[in-house]
Amino acid sequence: MLQLSFALSRHVLLRKRILASCKRPAAFMSTLLINQPQYAWLKDLGLKEENEGVYNGIWGGRGEIVTTYCPANDEPIASVRQASLEDYEETIKKAKEAWKIWADVPAPKRGEIVRQIGDALRKKIKDLGSLVSLEMGKIFVEGVGEVQEYVDICDYAVGLSRMIGGPVLPSERPGHALIEQWNPVGLVGIITAFNFPVAVYGWNNAIAMICGNACLWKGAPTTSLISVAVTKIVAKILEDNKVPGAICSLICGGTDIGTAMARDERVDLLSFTGSTKVGKQVALTVQERFGRSLLELGGNNAIVVFEDADLNLVIPSALFAAVGTAGQRCTTARRLFLHESIHDEVVEKLAKAYAQIRIGDPLDSTTLYGPLHTKQAVMMFLDAVEQAERQGGSVVYGGKVVNCRGNYVEPTIVTGLPHNASIVHTETFAPILYVLKFKTEEEVFAWNNEVKQGLSSSIFTKDLGRIFRWLGPKGSDCGVVNVNIPTSGAEIGGAFGGEKHTGGGRESGSDSWKLYMRRSTCTINYSKDLPLAQGIKFQ
Repeated sequence: MLQLSFALSRHVLLRKRILASCKRPAAFMSTLLINQPQYAWLKDLGLKEENEGVYNGIWGGRGEIVTTYCPANDEPIASVRQASLEDYEETIKKAKEAWKIWADVPAPKRGEIVRQIGDALRKKIKDLGSLVSLEMGKIFVEGVGEVQEYVDICDYAVGLSRMIGGPVLPSERPGHALIEQWNPVGLVGIITAFNFPVAVYGWNNAIAMICGNACLWKGAPTTSLISVAVTKIVAKILEDNKVPGAICSLICGGTDIGTAMARDERVDLLSFTGSTKVGKQVALTVQERFGRSLLELGGNNAIVVFEDADLNLVIPSALFAAVGTAGQRCTTARRLFLHESIHDEVVEKLAKAYAQIRIGDPLDSTTLYGPLHTKQAVMMFLDAVEQAERQGGSVVYGGKVVNCRGNYVEPTIVTGLPHNASIVHTETFAPILYVLKFKTEEEVFAWNNEVKQGLSSSIFTKDLGRIFRWLGPKGSDCGVVNVNIPTSGAEIGGAFGGEKHTGGGRESGSDSWKLYMRRSTCTINYSKDLPLAQGIKFQ
């Protein structure tokens, strides 16, 4: 009890220190990273000390100025003037007008413009990847990989632009044709989160564009520089092709802008990526006006390891899934179910692997693990570790804040908790992995599904029958169901999304394009007669 009390008091002191660091003095604002020689590449992205955060064919912004900070060193990078509600109204009007022009452009031509966007992103991939590392905090290879996702989805969308459409169906009536006609929904609002500030916009933007939609993007306020830099690249391509820049409008802002988008009937589809709590409010608000929403929300993802698993695959997979992006992916593994016969062996090997993680500056190419995004995230990490210990868990690795500048915490392994502990059922956006024992396939499949979210899941086994039971109706209830690979790291060719409290939305590949379009069933009579369906006679 004395040891636990000491740990709790230590957490209290850490919280006070973290809160104090959030109160940045005015002098701290005087030196921006953008003005330092080692960050000169920021200006190559078109960024400056104060950036306009509204684009609708022209750049502007009349809202408050928000300075973004590097989570690795707490230093200010640059600032962005956010949108006012007047800016929002002006921008949405321009976006709706731009859609009228864009919808008339043939889909393959739209695809050609999206191809050019992808090529422009390729040319700036290292600088954009570095900006993701600097402003969001993920390591450089992940930052570059995120921009690569946008490039890849542009390539995918180019091909799709020559393939979208509906079938010609057999009609039961002679001299009649039955077809499905697909048309763009109109204006797609895109609200993205801090953890994937480029890729998630890309998934939505590239597919929405080739479908004939205009886009209105609101990124996270803490990654506003990324939103501005990406939009500058996209805007130049639109302007070079002499189509309205407002086709890809940007509106940097906070809750007021997001709420306006959810309420606005002129937003024909609202794609929201974020927490389940906020996503629920977005869904209710959009549904009140009978609008469409596409939700990508939280995940409490599990890896299940059976006794016949190849541990040479398990250890690196669990490591990447749990600590990649410092545990801030929606697909991060938060629960690791180990068969009781291999539990101790896997925990020992995993702890040794954790000890070899290179923590450091995300821009350093040798770093494997960077900071959390904000001080608030560090506080949530500490609270979760404290709750896990209170509920009977044992921290076998990590559990502490790293004593340095920035938002660094130790990647953490917790054992000894029951599968239904409240903290295990709580999604914490931090690198905490709860390791749990199981005995039978039946119980662990049930435990995988007992949380409210249903995003990603994975099993490690060589049993072919078990694999197909896992993929089947009584197996995992998630939208991403993997075998012998991590829970994170999805490819763009498949539909991405989850079930239950994850929201049910699907983005990226497969037939996700259908969510950005409206479908009409059309019957065409090319005969001189008027037969009715089902053989009805009306004479």
